[in-house]
Amino acid sequence: MNIDQKIDFIIAWIKKYIKDLKFQPVSLVIGVSGGVDSALTSTLCAKTGLKTIAISMPIKQNINQHDLSLRHLNWLQDNFSNVETSIIELDSVFNSFESKLENFNSELAFANSRSRLRMVTLYQVAQSNNGLVVGTGNKVEDFGVGFYTKYGDGGVDISPIADCTKSDVWDMAEKLGIIKDIVQADPTDGLWDDNRNDENQLGLSYKQIEEAMINKNSEHYKKYYKIREPNLHKMKPIPVCVFPKK
Repeated sequence: MNIDQKIDFIIAWIKKYIKDLKFQPVSLVIGVSGGVDSALTSTLCAKTGLKTIAISMPIKQNINQHDLSLRHLNWLQDNFSNVETSIIELDSVFNSFESKLENFNSELAFANSRSRLRMVTLYQVAQSNNGLVVGTGNKVEDFGVGFYTKYGDGGVDISPIADCTKSDVWDMAEKLGIIKDIVQADPTDGLWDDNRNDENQLGLSYKQIEEAMINKNSEHYKKYYKIREPNLHKMKPIPVCVFPKK
């Protein structure tokens, strides 16, 4: 498929998924981080014509990331009449949570909790608007390295770009006219107080990971597998204890 066909395919897939549900949701709810994945996904949702609720949920957010999220929200409203936007400040909620759990201090756990707090917020908005929470994970994150701590992606109802490589994401975002600063920004989950990006955390670029995913002879394969192996449990169905049948 070329880029135009991929865009049309995803839009049609979202619409068909909604149509086929017995429970008929009337809105799509998505967290917008200022990154290209959420910018692309929210734009694809908007292009379905369905009510799309795009939300920025800053928690100790890097000012540049937050500025990009606000610019994208404005861009969505300027280009789509079916989009509603909202900014839900979660600093005070997170600070209270952090304070209550000071005896269980873990930087990584608190970073993950930011994503989960955003997830809870998205579901609150979705259920009050008869909607579905839309994920922003791409192929590398969802099926390659299990890099799930994204902007509200602790749990989602649908994931439209999960079969897209990062290269697909960049190409589609550029094709759809998404703000260039967002397309060109270093990918980051925005869950840390410093400015670390995805490449800092993973130790490989997305292009290197994509190469390793399809080529076991890649010079990056060993490092990719070392990242992937501890996260394999995230990419499998939840283990269920099943009683033996008589």
